[in-house]
Amino acid sequence: MKQFKYGAIALALISGLAACGGSGSDEGKVVVPETGFSFDANALIINLSDEVIVKGYSTLADRGEALLQATQTLVATPTQANLEAAQSAWKAARQPWEQGESHIFGPVDSLGIDPHLDSWPLNTTDLKTVLINSSGFDAETIKGWNDDVQGFHTMEFLLFGDGIEDNVKQIDELTAVERDYLMGLAEVFRDYTKQLADAWQVSHDGQSGKAYGELLKSPGVDGNTFYSSQVGVLEELIKGMIGIVDEVGNGKIADPFGGSQASADTSKVESQYSWNSLTDFSDNIIGVRNVYQGEFTGEADKQGIIDFVRAADAELASRVAAEIDAAILQIRAIEGTDKMPFRQAIKDEAGRVRIQKAVDALATLQASLENQVLPLLKEWKV
Repeated sequence: MKQFKYGAIALALISGLAACGGSGSDEGKVVVPETGFSFDANALIINLSDEVIVKGYSTLADRGEALLQATQTLVATPTQANLEAAQSAWKAARQPWEQGESHIFGPVDSLGIDPHLDSWPLNTTDLKTVLINSSGFDAETIKGWNDDVQGFHTMEFLLFGDGIEDNVKQIDELTAVERDYLMGLAEVFRDYTKQLADAWQVSHDGQSGKAYGELLKSPGVDGNTFYSSQVGVLEELIKGMIGIVDEVGNGKIADPFGGSQASADTSKVESQYSWNSLTDFSDNIIGVRNVYQGEFTGEADKQGIIDFVRAADAELASRVAAEIDAAILQIRAIEGTDKMPFRQAIKDEAGRVRIQKAVDALATLQASLENQVLPLLKEWKV
């Protein structure tokens, strides 16, 4: 039961007592019950900044370096085993990025890193032109090209193939030009992921500005023009959660799903070349769970948004946690018993039923976050 709400009977009783009792100076006064709830968000904000956001971007940067090393090995020794190792390194780097989309604010936006790393759809026409007409793919040259011929999905296409029949590419299908381009792309990717990690830990603008993590942890401190209060920080975090739940349910899944089996469009499926789409979607919502719980799966309990919600409404806090878990499970269930990739499930009758269940679970979660969690900011006595 929400601590800051009173029932009609309680209000009537309080008003009646106020009218009948007390000293003469209180006669005629109506006692208005205090509403709202108290919560000190300092530990929550510090924990989410350091142990979820910064730690996640540090992992992304480490895996960006590992992807570059795997690609260099592949170029130097083009074997099937080294191609598969590079594919695995790509998937490993994809995980912290997708989970990080639950807090895609700050330097990832202001420095334009999001489109550099994750533009979709891929411009396969321009990509093929680049491969035909270019050579000597150095990192600085690639950085000057359009975002839709670099980043995750360009590397994905080169590493896994077109994804139409399968997501298995043979080493003899990977040309020397493609290998060279892959190495340049991996170096660019490494540079951007390091820049993002540094922006949160060293300087948000790469110059004289404070680390963005420090700005997030010090709302209202003199000189902090980004966050004037703890309310602003929690609003940013909650809206980040809402944003990715909306994007997964109403964009990443709904757009290719279409209104019918006949209108399903596989060209709109993100990460379709590697058949990694469902892992992407579930990682997106695992990212929401990371922010909500305050820790990565399996780690010791720390403060997250759930603690803020629990201070106002324990039942709501538990229900939203269950809704997050339910959404993840429904997304994972889309593949069915035959491990069907998302690009095939949207064209399959039984697969579409499973997809609709995931969409419904995401809609339920989004409604709770928008209509019940976000409004708590107005009831919070900071």
